[in-house]
Amino acid sequence: MTSDESRPAPDWVGDVGLGVQAWVGDSPPTSEPSPTARGRDRRGGGRQDGARREGRKARAGGRGRTRTWEEREAARLAREEAAAAEVEADPEAVARKILLDTLTGQARSRQELADKLAKRGVPDELAGQLLDRFTEVGLIDDAAYARQWVESRHRSRGLAPRALAQELRRKGIDDDDAKSALEQIDEGDQHAAARALVDKKLRSMRGLDHQVATRRLAGMLARKGYAAGLAFSVVREALGELEDESHPDF
Repeated sequence: MTSDESRPAPDWVGDVGLGVQAWVGDSPPTSEPSPTARGRDRRGGGRQDGARREGRKARAGGRGRTRTWEEREAARLAREEAAAAEVEADPEAVARKILLDTLTGQARSRQELADKLAKRGVPDELAGQLLDRFTEVGLIDDAAYARQWVESRHRSRGLAPRALAQELRRKGIDDDDAKSALEQIDEGDQHAAARALVDKKLRSMRGLDHQVATRRLAGMLARKGYAAGLAFSVVREALGELEDESHPDF
């Protein structure tokens, strides 16, 4: 039964005259309330509307206001207690879910996953067993992860092998896997990447003194992990080409 079918029929149904009045918005009620009743209705409706408005303001204020440090700390502790209780109830199921969620959409190193499990309170022995199992089925592959990381970071950030080696070490990649991954980048790749970084930086260095520009460009390459010899060679090359073209700012 629809809501229309369950609703009581209007008093004017069956009376054509009253039906016309209702259609044009002029249908009188069957029983006219007294002025006193109307006053009570208006006052009651006003109180209800006011209560609704106050409720909306309170909800909006709760969402918009900035929580105090104590409230944020209490919320954090509550989340940690809930997570700990979940781990205690079924640690293996929770640990497996953590691993699968973390690996969704992005590869991770074994060390990163181990740190994640430890942070969530998963026992070390159970974590080791699950990490071994995930490695056996190929969901964890540090060698493949290292190759992917090196290729991506060198292409997107122009990082040299020295800087990439430090990143891999922080991620727990062993020396053999790191060395194999870094072999993807040869001297030609490093020179091309360094030159691209210098050319891009030069766009914002117009008008600088030659020595200042050299120092800043070489420093930028050093922070990216390039050896001093290669860095200064690339910088001299780029600035020399600008001078040959009679660039007015250098």
